[in-house]
Amino acid sequence: MNTYLFKRIFSMIVTLWLIVTLTFFLMHLIPGSPFNEERATSEVVQKNLEAYYGLDQPLFVQYGLYLKSLLTFDLGPSIKKSSQTVNDMLGRGFPISFELGMVTLTVAVISGILLGVVAALRHNGLIDYLAMTFAVLGISVPSFVMATLLIQQLAVNWPLFPVATWASPKHMVLPTLALATGPMAIIARLTRTSMLEVLTQDYIRTAKAKGLSPFKIVFKHALRNALLPVITVLGTLAAGILTGTFVIEKIFAIPGMGKYFVESINQRDYPVIMGTTVFYGAVLIVMLFLVDLAYGILDPRIKLSKKEGR
Repeated sequence: MNTYLFKRIFSMIVTLWLIVTLTFFLMHLIPGSPFNEERATSEVVQKNLEAYYGLDQPLFVQYGLYLKSLLTFDLGPSIKKSSQTVNDMLGRGFPISFELGMVTLTVAVISGILLGVVAALRHNGLIDYLAMTFAVLGISVPSFVMATLLIQQLAVNWPLFPVATWASPKHMVLPTLALATGPMAIIARLTRTSMLEVLTQDYIRTAKAKGLSPFKIVFKHALRNALLPVITVLGTLAAGILTGTFVIEKIFAIPGMGKYFVESINQRDYPVIMGTTVFYGAVLIVMLFLVDLAYGILDPRIKLSKKEGR
């Protein structure tokens, strides 16, 4: 167990270092600088600003200084908002983005699993066809298009929910639905396919022969094994949801990390771009690690030695 944890933690650190390195150098390949669009600013003032933020030094020196500050969890000051640090922005924006992401993931997983189970139990029936049609539509329609449709129908035509900001549970409904539809459709299709396969296994026939109730057979025996493919894609879906919140937050004017991330790219605010990218990269790496641990909980037959041998 200790060997496995050491290897995983080491690989997580290397992955995060690669994210930092690639983001840093790709970001500096973009033409221009954060001060190119400053109005009524002389060349001397721009050079002084670049010297103040260390942008006048060689690129590899800047890279080394950034890695050094990263080790102390100091993400630096914002260039465009000089009174704020990236740590302050993360402290304000990430809890909102995380709340939206977790609520969306919960809704997508629960509704997707239930929809997939019902479709499998009513295989080739009307409910099965309706569920899979909904799943295809959910996968096909991007979240920002779904957000526009939801705003038009449920906020403009029928004023049931507020359009923007983040002040009450009602404000969470539309952005959550817009983000959850795609992942829910993917989970529903995976659950249905896996359940159809599991329900034909010998141990399910044995459970039926013993007279177990359909509820116990489905939710205690079949569903546990049918969820393994869902767990496999859960890390990727979580990544898509968390990064997808950037666009949805912008559409619904939610004061989360999406606001800072989009603005930082437009303004070439290097510390904010690096800080948000590194932070989200770390979060997603940890989530993928938790997904691996969930394998062992759902299926004790999966041993660490097998994982290490992959």
